[in-house]
Amino acid sequence: MSARRSRLTAVLGLAIGAVAVVAPAAAATPSATACPDLDVVFARGTTEIPGPGVVGKPLIPAVQRALPGKSVSSYAVDYAASIDQSSAGPGATDMTRHVVRLAAACPGTKFVLGGLSQGASVTDIAIGVKSGLGSGETVPDGLADRVVAVVVFGNPLGGLFRQTIKDTSPVYGPKALEICNLGDLVCGGLGTRGPGFGHLSYSFDGSVEMAAGFIGHNYR
Repeated sequence: MSARRSRLTAVLGLAIGAVAVVAPAAAATPSATACPDLDVVFARGTTEIPGPGVVGKPLIPAVQRALPGKSVSSYAVDYAASIDQSSAGPGATDMTRHVVRLAAACPGTKFVLGGLSQGASVTDIAIGVKSGLGSGETVPDGLADRVVAVVVFGNPLGGLFRQTIKDTSPVYGPKALEICNLGDLVCGGLGTRGPGFGHLSYSFDGSVEMAAGFIGHNYR
């Protein structure tokens, strides 16, 4: 493990100790006759219990409010969210396989991909951005147009490589929102929010509403 990755893992270990625990939420599974207009696929942060996590949980209803009259389903990525950051690759594979399955069953459904912290790394890998935190299956090129937005919070890509999705993905960069608070060492503190907003504040500092508004705009 590189010194930079070791330092990032240590920062994450300190940060996640204060993350609130939320109850897991069952993923919505549409019937063949009731496919959703939009499916929000979200990966929780490191050590959070299975479910959408502290950011994904409020994001889903916020997206529903941003798209009145549209049906919105959600899927919580099934992965370990391990403290050593080694589970992002398998998480990306689960994210990708869910998108492929639902896209085949529901040809009109569009998607949002996103995650918090290690969940952002899951998202990076699933859209083909090399994160240095493993490898996994990626969303097929033929489905890229059906992904209307990518939203990530506290993405380690910034902390590890000083890169962003916008910098590295010609396909997904134009429709990516990357929220990184000033003072958040995990994502490199490259954001414009703060001071005083760090890695643990995304669920309550207005970031969720910002992301929902971005998704609503991109969907239209």
